[in-house]
Amino acid sequence: MLPSQPFLHSAVFAVTVLQALASDTFTAAVYEHAVILPDATDQPVSHDDALALMNKNMDVLEGAIKEAAQQGAHIIVTPEDGIYGWRFTREAIYPYLEDIPDPAVNWIPCTDPTRFAHAPVQERLSCMARNNSIYVVANIGDKKPCNSSDPSCPSDGRYQYNTDVVFDPEGKLVARYHKYNLFMSESQFNYPKEPEAVTFETPFGKFGIFTCFDVLFHEPAVVLVSELQVDTVLFPTAWMNVLPFLTAVEFHSAWAMGMGVNFLAANTHYTTMSMTGSGIYAPDGARKYYYNMKTEEGRLLVAKLDSHPRLSPASPSAVNWSSYALSVESFLLNDHEFRGLIFYDLFTFTELTEPEGNLTICQKDLCCHLSYKMAGKKEDEVYVLGAFDGLHVVEGQYYLQICTLLKCKSTDLNTCGQPVEMAQTKFEMFSLSGTFGTNYVFPEVLYSGVQLAPGEFEVLNDGRLINKVRPTKPVVTVTLFGRWYEKD
Repeated sequence: MLPSQPFLHSAVFAVTVLQALASDTFTAAVYEHAVILPDATDQPVSHDDALALMNKNMDVLEGAIKEAAQQGAHIIVTPEDGIYGWRFTREAIYPYLEDIPDPAVNWIPCTDPTRFAHAPVQERLSCMARNNSIYVVANIGDKKPCNSSDPSCPSDGRYQYNTDVVFDPEGKLVARYHKYNLFMSESQFNYPKEPEAVTFETPFGKFGIFTCFDVLFHEPAVVLVSELQVDTVLFPTAWMNVLPFLTAVEFHSAWAMGMGVNFLAANTHYTTMSMTGSGIYAPDGARKYYYNMKTEEGRLLVAKLDSHPRLSPASPSAVNWSSYALSVESFLLNDHEFRGLIFYDLFTFTELTEPEGNLTICQKDLCCHLSYKMAGKKEDEVYVLGAFDGLHVVEGQYYLQICTLLKCKSTDLNTCGQPVEMAQTKFEMFSLSGTFGTNYVFPEVLYSGVQLAPGEFEVLNDGRLINKVRPTKPVVTVTLFGRWYEKD
């Protein structure tokens, strides 16, 4: 006699939990999704048409979830906007939204779909998790009614939130997060009244979750890591790559290293808007990552991680980011200092005119020191050392301190700071440091072709970013990206 379906599921779930409990590691998956977008319109479509579009995307996600589970993944993260896209006004997105309850209600939509309001998206996501015995992380839209007694209630009588949800391997809703730092084009959504710090416990560590632009701000990102001590951050995103410092793979990998946590970043894939770059990152470097601006294909990534990275022998030790830079006299200040823009921020630069040497460049309170040796510098390539100490004010306001060695777009110094993906010059050695006023500094090394350098560089306890081995590929940037939250 065959076991009943509920008994069989319970047995599979129990085995999955026991396997996770028996190990200090777990298997994570992220899926970069080429989202099927709705037609651009200011007018709302019917609920049936909205659900039909979302089901097309969920068909793709379901295939990725099944494959991830077959490869042994305990959790999978899918992208921001991965179920309905982003071509919306406030009115046009309404048919795509569902009322998402507080996870405290202890709800499994897959087995009890009529307990709350009609929620076919939550029901299907719950069933994907339950049927594959895997945690499923997805980004959808939440709607909450309000009335005139609430002075901040919108005129249409509802709040609309960009929302992440997490379903456990039984299909239970275990986390709901409303995005707090909306990007400037997200007028279809409301800001939550207060920032949310959402965590949940698993057999393989404590998890936190936030969305895309949130990563650049103290709340909720730093609160989750520094105060609530999560082991792993889940990160649905729709990240538009901005060279030289804010491509998805380089910044997300650097953030995991700087914060000392695992970081599961699932990006949408839409090259027209420079959206690509997903990865599974640990504090000691990338486990798997994907960056592809040439095709319109999604990609599943699966990799093993330490459940508690702070306890791992490979976990980086604490860094005093200004120790070395404050202890040395300034290196050579030369006559090649000039100004240039990077993503609208005015940097102070100095050119690397010799194949090897020591340089210092300063801006306000930040002085950046570089020791370097090139391996056969190409005559048609120019590199500079740059410093920025100030408030970035374009798509948001956040205070930065940045030290960077970077390749210019051409031999014209006016192009220094413009996006560059390819280089030919290798470095035999580099050592970059700065007099940072913040402890939140993210180390980035980006090779030609937007490739990371896992295992090829390290950060010393005194704040120096150095090559661990002779770099194997030409260098695009070597950067210490500092965030001084108190000055925002």
